[in-house]
Amino acid sequence: MHIKKIDIMNFRMLRKVDFYLEERTTVIVGRNNSGKTSLTELFRRLLSDSSPTFRLEDFTLSAYEQFWNAFLLKCLSREDNEIREALPFIEVKLTISYEKSSSSLGLLGDFIIDLNPYCIEALIVIRYRLKDGEIDAFFDCPVFNPNEDNVQQKDRFFKVIKERLQQCYEASVLAEDPNDPTNQKVLDLQSLRALIQSGFINAQRGLDDETYRDRAVLGNVLEALFNNAMSDSSDPKDRDTAEKLKQAVEGMQQGIDTNFNGQLTSLFPAFSLFGYPGLSDPGLRTETTLDMERLLKNHTKVHYAGINGINLPEAYNGLGARNLIFILLKLLEFFKSFTAKQGAPGIHFVFIEEPEVHLHPQMQEVFISKLEEIADVFAKEFNNGLLWPVQFVVTTHSTHIANEAPFDSMRYFLATQERDSSKILTTQIKDLRNGLGGELKNDQDFLHKYMTLTRSDLFFADKAILIEGLTERLMLPKMVEKIDAEQSDVTKKLSSQYFSVVEIGGAYAHRFFNLLKFLELRTLVITDLDAVKKNAANKLVACTASEGSQTSNGCIKDWFGDSGITPAALIQKSGEEKTHGIRRLAYQVPESVDNPCGRSFEDAFFLANPGLFGLSVKSVPEMEEDTWNKAKEVTKSAFALEYAIDKTEWQVPRYIADGLRWLAEGGRRSTAAPSMPSSAPTLLAENTPQQEKSND
Repeated sequence: MHIKKIDIMNFRMLRKVDFYLEERTTVIVGRNNSGKTSLTELFRRLLSDSSPTFRLEDFTLSAYEQFWNAFLLKCLSREDNEIREALPFIEVKLTISYEKSSSSLGLLGDFIIDLNPYCIEALIVIRYRLKDGEIDAFFDCPVFNPNEDNVQQKDRFFKVIKERLQQCYEASVLAEDPNDPTNQKVLDLQSLRALIQSGFINAQRGLDDETYRDRAVLGNVLEALFNNAMSDSSDPKDRDTAEKLKQAVEGMQQGIDTNFNGQLTSLFPAFSLFGYPGLSDPGLRTETTLDMERLLKNHTKVHYAGINGINLPEAYNGLGARNLIFILLKLLEFFKSFTAKQGAPGIHFVFIEEPEVHLHPQMQEVFISKLEEIADVFAKEFNNGLLWPVQFVVTTHSTHIANEAPFDSMRYFLATQERDSSKILTTQIKDLRNGLGGELKNDQDFLHKYMTLTRSDLFFADKAILIEGLTERLMLPKMVEKIDAEQSDVTKKLSSQYFSVVEIGGAYAHRFFNLLKFLELRTLVITDLDAVKKNAANKLVACTASEGSQTSNGCIKDWFGDSGITPAALIQKSGEEKTHGIRRLAYQVPESVDNPCGRSFEDAFFLANPGLFGLSVKSVPEMEEDTWNKAKEVTKSAFALEYAIDKTEWQVPRYIADGLRWLAEGGRRSTAAPSMPSSAPTLLAENTPQQEKSND
């Protein structure tokens, strides 16, 4: 069995999202503040040992208006059921998929309540909502005053319920019939946690070196491994090892009791001189006890082998090596904990945050590719080959991990703005398995291989620039710098934005269009006009733009849907025709009405800077012909380095300058879910409360 799907409502940026999980490893990608950490934190609270609690700040900001509307209903003396329906709640739905042929469904059996013989899914609903009978206690605050400023009343109201929420709200667990939402069964949190065991490897792992305190992080993991080994249901070999450790400590305890404590007692002052502790009291004695857990936790450290009998402390090794060892030990701890439990859980849900911390790129790739293999090795070596039903959720900012993981395993977290005036950000989750259908499915293998080879960071960028080749890549930073210098508004400068540059060439750029649309990335595609004409042998050959009868550029032909479009027609295209939603196409155009048009970047660069190349005194035909000949002699890398580093006083070609300005000024297009209704219950017809939006 495995968790097939997760639905989440009203937790932080996860206002209303759902996504499918892979059976073994799901990789969560996306830029900062897109909701990845919120996902981990939500399950940490639900699956930990303590009762889950949430604060007002944990509710999605758009849910604040629901609290307020419910309060207005209370002021209008509406029925409790109506008020309760108006109150927001945090909800998580887990769809569990199982094999019908399984001999025993174990702990999942309590959650299967449908009577459909063909159904192979169980639905678990966890809600954090107002307790029964708590409406009066929750809303015990000043009555709405239509004559008072609405903003002040809201401020007072939310301060009150913020303090009251944890006392009046509680978590509940239901088993729900996947075929009939009205058929439900009340269960408890312990049933859920018995079915689904959790494990969390946090992004902050306490591995950093400290000057004044040696943190033995790896040694602490040994304590958990020892505790698991001592449990009644642990592996016999592990228990035997733990018992031997315990016996060794008991041997030391005997020596302490007979020798150390006797010497320690003699150090006490003669209290009898002061008439204490009394004639009948036998006197003070010391008793020193060795605590096995404290020995492991506080006094056991992992050292690395040195020379001449001197071992190196844990902190002396590199952070990357320590991080990898820590992750492997934690995974082993999770595995041992799972196998040591009586009545083994059906699912082990393990979250790994940012495994790339301190790991070099190649090790990042190896880690994600070997993660499932590690789980299989544990099962083979320590569990007699019995399956470890673990599902990994890996959150990452690493392009190396994202590009090494299969496309199908990735879920893309995107922060978008709600479609109202509140400007509240919420998360959209895009499923690359289900989203890469249709036309994009045909390009999936190409895209994955290309992004793996180029280490593309499209999954973590706000914007993208697709370019032709090496020359544009080397000169692009200087071109961005020059365009930014025109802009006084810092927020409109490209250098202040996170854009990804993908070197793709005109023949393949259009194969990225559907992916870019799916990721909702504002994208500039810089390509070449690539004018061609037929020669005497009726074959297409490169030529100047004025001689060209068509273009050989696959991206341009795909963009305009015309395989025979001419360079002359392309030059006349407007900016609107070169823009499709959040994508814009940029190719060579004349610098002015009376100038020739370049065919490639080098041609266009010469024509944008005629004084640098002795072209300003020539006629239009001569300029075009001379530029054409000069461009054919250019060594691209040497040319790019010369004008990107040594000779930097030049003008950006018009077609690139226009494109960079368009890219800098616009934002990512939002496709947010519908916003919450802005209407509120009316207390007085002539004085309807003004609706204020919650601020982030």
